[in-house]
Amino acid sequence: MAVSAGGLLWWAEQPITLRSSPLDFRIAAGSSLRSAITQMREAGIEINPTLLGWLARAHRADTAIKAGSYAVKEGTTPHQLLDKLLKGKVTQGDLTLVEGWTFRQWRARLDRHPDLRHDTQGLSEAQIIERLGLTAPSLEGLLYPDTYLFDKQSSDLDLLARANRAMQRKLEAEWAQRSGGLPYKSPGEALIMASIIEKETGREADRELVAAVFVNRLRKGMLLQTDPTVIYGLGESFDGNLRKRDLQNDTPYNTYTRPGLPPTPIAMPGQASLRAALNPAASDVLYFVARGDGSSVFSRTLDEHNQAVNKFQRGGK
Repeated sequence: MAVSAGGLLWWAEQPITLRSSPLDFRIAAGSSLRSAITQMREAGIEINPTLLGWLARAHRADTAIKAGSYAVKEGTTPHQLLDKLLKGKVTQGDLTLVEGWTFRQWRARLDRHPDLRHDTQGLSEAQIIERLGLTAPSLEGLLYPDTYLFDKQSSDLDLLARANRAMQRKLEAEWAQRSGGLPYKSPGEALIMASIIEKETGREADRELVAAVFVNRLRKGMLLQTDPTVIYGLGESFDGNLRKRDLQNDTPYNTYTRPGLPPTPIAMPGQASLRAALNPAASDVLYFVARGDGSSVFSRTLDEHNQAVNKFQRGGK
C-alpha cells in the first residue's frame, strides 16, 4: 500500500469506525504498537493497522504506547486515538471501601463491581492471602479504607494488594508516633484495638476517650466487654439482636468471657481509629454508655457507670 504524506495526514483526521460508542478497550502492559493495534481491533475499533503504524512512526511514537484502560467515542480520529495512547489518557474506575466494614462486606462490593476483573472469584480467603503473598490468618483489618482509582478491568487482587500496602504504611506511621506505656506487644495488637474503636465510636470527638477506656482496661487486666467483638464472633448467625446468651457463649472473640484482645481485628479501621488506639486520651475512664444520639457518657467508677446506664439505657431519672 503506497500512501503519500498528504494522504496519511488526511486519513489521520477522518473518524474511526467503532463497533459501539463509547467503546472501552484495554492495552496490556508491555504491548508493542502491533500488539496494541491487534487489541484495539479485537475490541471493536476498525482501523487500518498499516496506516496507524505509519502515523505512529511519523510521530516517532511507535515504541511509546502506554498501557491502561481507554475509552473512545464516535467521531474520534486516528490522530486523536494515537495522542490518547501516547499520553496515557486512561479511563478509570473507582471503588470506595468503607471504614468499619468487614472483609466479607468488602469482598461483596468487589465482586459486584463491573469495572474490575474478578480474579478472586471462587477463591477462599486463605487462597487470596496466599496470592497476595501474605502470612496472616485473615485479611480482616489488613486493608485500608479509602476510595481507590484503577484502570478498568484491573485485577481485584491488585486492588486488594494496594489496600494492604496502604494499611501497612498507615499503621507503621502511627506506630512510630505512639504514646509511651501502651499495653501492646506489636503493631498488630494496636490494629486489633483500632478495629474495636472503629466499631464502638459513633462520634469523632469520643474516639480518643473510647480508646482510653479499652487501653485502661487492658492495663488493669479487666475484661474489655465490648459487644462488637461478640457480634463478630457470631458471624453469619448474628440476626441483628444481641442477646444475653450471646454474651455468655464463649468464642475466641467474646471479650465478656475471654481476657485481652481478640485474636484478629474485627473490621477495617480508618486512620483516626489507628491514631486513637496509639494515642488515647490521658484519662482514667473505664466505662462508657451510649446516650442514644451517637455520643457516649464516660465514667471512672462502676457506680457512675450504672447511674449513666440507668439514665440513658433504662429510661431512669
